[in-house]
Amino acid sequence: MTLALALEQLLNGLQLGVMLFLMAAGLTLIFGVMGLINLAHGSLYMVGAFACAAVAAATGSFWLGLVASLACAAAAGAIVELLVIRRLYDRDHLDQVLATFALILMFSEGTRWLFGSFPLYLDIPPLLQGAVALPGGAQYPVYRLAIIAAGALVAFGLYLLIGKTRLGMRIRAGESDREMIGALGVDIRTLYTVVFALGAALAGLAGAMVGALQSVQVGMGEPVLILAFVVIVIGGIGSIKGALLGALLVGVVDTMGRFLLPQMLALFVPPSQAGLIGGAAASMLIYVMMAIILAMKPRGLFPAAHA
Repeated sequence: MTLALALEQLLNGLQLGVMLFLMAAGLTLIFGVMGLINLAHGSLYMVGAFACAAVAAATGSFWLGLVASLACAAAAGAIVELLVIRRLYDRDHLDQVLATFALILMFSEGTRWLFGSFPLYLDIPPLLQGAVALPGGAQYPVYRLAIIAAGALVAFGLYLLIGKTRLGMRIRAGESDREMIGALGVDIRTLYTVVFALGAALAGLAGAMVGALQSVQVGMGEPVLILAFVVIVIGGIGSIKGALLGALLVGVVDTMGRFLLPQMLALFVPPSQAGLIGGAAASMLIYVMMAIILAMKPRGLFPAAHA
């Protein structure tokens, strides 16, 4: 193992962490403010990816596709909140789970009807093609570095939005005491729609950016959704800071585990077995980490004040 290879895997872990943060930030905002378990959040990730791929194919511009991913995911989120989610706030979590699971099926079949079963592909824009040299001589794709930078900008933007604006003040108040801000004259229904649309837009952005690294296909959001739930449990439900730290932890631990464990096991068993055992063990690492963190901090690393 060389320094350059280890650094490359670390950057891959950061890039995965940034993607998980974009998913988890919206998910934790929705749960923190609205008390809603939204299993359909992965479908909004898929909507963003398909919108970006379709618009980029029609116009030849990845950047227009990126704008479309934000707009389409936010619009889809707002429509879902108005037509379906709004009727679930006073229901128990089982009803929310069943309804949002039904939305997963509807989004998946609707997308398959519109685009077919075959995957779509996104080209990396020319501006972000190529690679940069890492210490040690390895080359690392510019596009992956751009994803990390975009995630950092979004995290800073969310910090400013939540901490420094009137909307952020209402969101934080909604996390602490929904009934009180309603009594003070805040239109709680509009706030819920805005929060849901914001969370959907973040998921759509993540889907669009990942779409250029892998194929865009039906059902692509569900595996990411599972990791996003792990992130918000580790970070603390309702906490943006917790979502950021939890996402980076999960991304780095998962990526470095898949890289290092097979090499460590190869010292004791044949390489073919080391790859199989190491891959299986690496897939368990994030859940072991979650269990250890919850044993020490049952409410996560940075629980919201109301949790």
